[in-house]
Amino acid sequence: MSTEQVTTKAAAPRERILATTRTLFYGHGIQATGVGELAEVAGVSKRTLYQLFESKDALVAAYLALMSQHGTAGERNLDRAELSARDRLLALFERPRLSARFRGCPMHNAAVELADPDHPGRTVIVAHKHALLARLAEIGREAGARNPEVLARQLITLYEGATALATSLDEVEPFDFARSAAETLIDAMIDQTGQTAPSS
Repeated sequence: MSTEQVTTKAAAPRERILATTRTLFYGHGIQATGVGELAEVAGVSKRTLYQLFESKDALVAAYLALMSQHGTAGERNLDRAELSARDRLLALFERPRLSARFRGCPMHNAAVELADPDHPGRTVIVAHKHALLARLAEIGREAGARNPEVLARQLITLYEGATALATSLDEVEPFDFARSAAETLIDAMIDQTGQTAPSS
């Protein structure tokens, strides 16, 4: 038995359930994954699951909060202190390292699946995207962008598009095209030394 398996079996039921949602909700989809399957894979009873999470909707919201905290690989690149502000923005578009079939952004995937605007998971998704926008604007400002808020919206649109297309095609090449476009947008906002570019 591997160390990971021992750790998983020794973990508290709540931790095991959430670890299982990361595998099943992300890998197979939220709607396609039933509570019974989740409980079985997590090694808990359905009763225990419902004692910890009052409904599947509540469990989905907890899963999304966990995924939001973890972030995608591109989002985590924004915190790489060894890179300049400009390079951190570009690092958002690095090709993800694939250890399995690429499934894209868990927030975007959930937004597509959760049609009910009152689903508790929707609040987590919107908060995550707004936080990412604010982070991009902050780094854009650090890089010397003329209008960091506009740049942030442009970059997040490119990132969402690249992630969605890569998921649809099951290939990561869209990140290369998005990075090239992002570089053009960033350099249009700042000069090569990172100072604010003059207005035209």
